[in-house]
Amino acid sequence: MNFTYQDIVSSLGINKGFTVEVIQGLWGGYGELVRLSFLDKLNVPAPPNLIVKHVSLPDKSEHPKGWNTQRSHLRKVRSYQVETSWYQGYTQQFDQYCPMPQGLLCKQTDNEWLIVMQDLAGLGFPHIHQTANKMQRNACLKWLANFHAKHIGAESNGLWESGTYWHLDTRPDELDALQDLPLKAQAETIDRKLKQAPFQTLVHGDAKLANFCFNLKGDKVAAVDFQYVGHGCAMKDVALFMSSAVEPEHCDARESELLESYFGYLQEALTRYQPHLSFSEVEAAWRPMFYVAWADFHRFVKGWSPKHWKINPYTESLAEAVVKRLEREQDETNSVS
Repeated sequence: MNFTYQDIVSSLGINKGFTVEVIQGLWGGYGELVRLSFLDKLNVPAPPNLIVKHVSLPDKSEHPKGWNTQRSHLRKVRSYQVETSWYQGYTQQFDQYCPMPQGLLCKQTDNEWLIVMQDLAGLGFPHIHQTANKMQRNACLKWLANFHAKHIGAESNGLWESGTYWHLDTRPDELDALQDLPLKAQAETIDRKLKQAPFQTLVHGDAKLANFCFNLKGDKVAAVDFQYVGHGCAMKDVALFMSSAVEPEHCDARESELLESYFGYLQEALTRYQPHLSFSEVEAAWRPMFYVAWADFHRFVKGWSPKHWKINPYTESLAEAVVKRLEREQDETNSVS
């Protein structure tokens, strides 16, 4: 590689020995996520550990679903450029209500990126959970509510013009593959409604459970992985989070609970970040978009991997209801004209 981990340590002015632990490989064989752990020396405490996201563009990418196209490659490249912009320009002021790692150093060549950030484990968020109880789900929803409230109307220089990894503009191949014709016919309308929803904010873009790190008690979280952060409707994050944190057979029963929790936290967050805005107006604009946002995600999943477990009776029913409502609206418009 063009950069060495010793280069990173030296650039940060650290004169300590360290070990390198590979935490995980990056999606599609695009590099690795590592932890640099520093060694105590002569009773001098070691500096805090660092996390390094080392992106190295492969000669040929791998994709578990076979979507290793040039468009897919360019989307990944853009996502790492966005994440670099995020850690360089948006993480310097710590926010206790939506914590995230501070970007410490970013280096880039034509085919390689290094993003150096704080290790959340050292900041009190050492755990990642595969499943979540109510307290843990609420901790994530609270983070999202504060993040969304904070960034209503924010500029997104260097970020995605439309956040999330599944939005229609970057997924024409998956749309072409979609066999659900009624949903396919409404894809552009769904996308347009989300883009035109009032009170646009920044969305995390990949707000799945695995991208939240928990404190020991499990009542507070910090978020990682900002490759797809950008402008959008907040409900896109909420829908994706629920799809990852609630078993399909429980989604119908827990839908109301999760939405009530999120909007309760949002009301509190708006008083903190946007006291000039009316919570009732924001809620009225956003709450109906939850179903539209999930139908949008469902459109992507059905085109991308038709047998995926996230396609289930709950999501099929939800998307069908959205499609039928849009069809009725269009019929009414046509009858008037």
